[in-house]
Amino acid sequence: MMTNEWIDRLRALRVMPVIQIEHAADAVPLAKILVENGLPAAEITFRTAAAAESIRLIRTAYPEIVLCAGTVLTVEQVNAAIEAGADFVISPGFNPTTVKYCLANNIKIIPGVNNPSLVEQALELGVSALKFFPAEASGGVNMLKSLVGPYSQVQLMPTGGVTPLNLGEYLAIPQVIACGGTWIAPTKAITNHDWELIAGNVREVCAMIAQLKA
Repeated sequence: MMTNEWIDRLRALRVMPVIQIEHAADAVPLAKILVENGLPAAEITFRTAAAAESIRLIRTAYPEIVLCAGTVLTVEQVNAAIEAGADFVISPGFNPTTVKYCLANNIKIIPGVNNPSLVEQALELGVSALKFFPAEASGGVNMLKSLVGPYSQVQLMPTGGVTPLNLGEYLAIPQVIACGGTWIAPTKAITNHDWELIAGNVREVCAMIAQLKA
């Protein structure tokens, strides 16, 4: 389902900021910080009512940004995300109904898995780009290494508990496309318009990625 082009774009990013926006008016200022500080990407989670409008506003202001919708649980949310301008959707778990709907409608989806049975269900449907969630609570790097042993064809996006301290360990696994970074733009910092804090986090992670690539 996930084309090589999208995998390449995600792999080039290495980190996807995972963001919960309470007020849609904060979406464009946040996107500006991400773009101007070197990380033109955002996963806007459907954990608030502002998600779809935030995606719409960001897409309009920054057409070039890699923009996806996270915490997508239903077909209705899939449609709202894509209509708003999301490039693809990400779900925390593996819901066959949602996954099959996306496949049938040529919508890119990265569903969540954290064990061999869910990986096999995904592969059965032809989906190999998967979210490993919740990463740390599910065994972290050691669990991920165990999964890619028998399932070397999967491409994974670990999210949940990934921090600057363990980011390098996750990204060292060849099957890891990128990691979801919830620490980059905390909801409180967005609500308080603490743009300098977020900008600093973005610059820090970009420096880490550059060092890992060197």
